[in-house]
Amino acid sequence: MDWQDLYRDLKVFNWVILLLLASISFFLMSNTFTAGIIVGGLLVIANFHVFQHTIRQGLLSDGQGKAKKGLVIAKYYLRLLAMGLLIYLFMAQKWVHPVGFALGLSIVVISIAALGIHMIRKTFSGETT
Repeated sequence: MDWQDLYRDLKVFNWVILLLLASISFFLMSNTFTAGIIVGGLLVIANFHVFQHTIRQGLLSDGQGKAKKGLVIAKYYLRLLAMGLLIYLFMAQKWVHPVGFALGLSIVVISIAALGIHMIRKTFSGETT
């Protein structure tokens, strides 16, 4: 499986898990908890997308669009700083519930684990696609 297929599957898992968690939370938890899941999930999915785009541009082997190592590192730290500021803003203003926000920020990790389990299940069941 190449990176394009894996990344596409991971994006689908991200959105499905975000939708599932937000839907369950909508019916069972408070509005701030649900908002925390949604905002945290959107932040981390956007962060992951920008991160993979930056890394891919930095690793291009052809001459066009090849980013310098320093630029990739600078973008990494700027992205990390922006995430830190956004997390601080949402937590300091108490717009979201801390546990819901942490759960939302964990969506990519949950998706990676779910995708890994899915791939292992496919391997042992003999599926090819």
